[in-house]
Amino acid sequence: MEKLMNNGGSNGAKRWLLLGLVLVAVVSAFSGMINRYYLGVLVEAGVNVTLAVSLNLINGYTGQFSLGHGGFMAVGAYLAAKLTLLFGPALPPALQPVLFAGALLCGGMGAALAGLLVGVPSLRLRGDYLAVVTLAFGEIIRVVFQNSPAFGAATGLSGIAPWTNFFWSWSVALVTVYVVLALVHSTYGRGFLAVNDDEIAASAMGINPVRYKVTAFVVGAFFAGVAGGLFAHLKRAINPEGFNFMRSIDVVVMVILGGMGNTAGVVVAAVLLTLLPELLRGFSEYRMIVYSLLIITLMLLRPQGLFGRSSKGGRL
Repeated sequence: MEKLMNNGGSNGAKRWLLLGLVLVAVVSAFSGMINRYYLGVLVEAGVNVTLAVSLNLINGYTGQFSLGHGGFMAVGAYLAAKLTLLFGPALPPALQPVLFAGALLCGGMGAALAGLLVGVPSLRLRGDYLAVVTLAFGEIIRVVFQNSPAFGAATGLSGIAPWTNFFWSWSVALVTVYVVLALVHSTYGRGFLAVNDDEIAASAMGINPVRYKVTAFVVGAFFAGVAGGLFAHLKRAINPEGFNFMRSIDVVVMVILGGMGNTAGVVVAAVLLTLLPELLRGFSEYRMIVYSLLIITLMLLRPQGLFGRSSKGGRL
């Protein structure tokens, strides 16, 4: 994929994106033949791919450590759900996809604004300090929604239209992968990798680390917000507890397991960690124990992630 992006691959990457969208449309057309339970898991996997790939731009490529992705997801989920609840019933079925797309974009832009607000004052921090600030910010967002009657307060929002399907979920996932790879492997995007490798050296070369960090946060938050809108219209009911810090931790685990700065690995890890709990459901009360032990084992055997490399080169 990296070679595709670097060696005259802009048009080639667009063709691959178009081919992927066509394939998703074909699968979606025959999705009625798939068991509804399995289809729901596959749709959720697409949402998680969007979340993980967008966080990988921040944590993997830019070298930050954000724990606020659950908060950005919450902003997108609540804004998108509120818009469709307000305007959806009055629209004819033919215009509802347009409303849904607009609601997802509004949710993404709201999350991007939140990413800008947290990014500008906090991204002069590094490492653990940044992690604590972003974690606190995510919790602030959750508490704000929990105490906002307009958004259902602690009970959240329900009766949300079930508009998220296989096509919407995986189309957004493909677009997220394309945008992140195109951004990182562009001339401008090499600055993200430079900031990751050495901020001081990057500054000496005339690169503004804060600007690149803020850009990564805004882009990552935008796609997290879109994923939140998809999540809301998949589950049909949301509440603040669904976006607590454990949600952010889940996404961070996907990025680490797939390999920091490795988009292909993160995609595989997101799908794997979505399917794994369902595959272990037959173990009943031991399911989460087995799930946790598998993650610990993988981290011990492959600390750089399933598809990561010990060096910082060769990112996909």
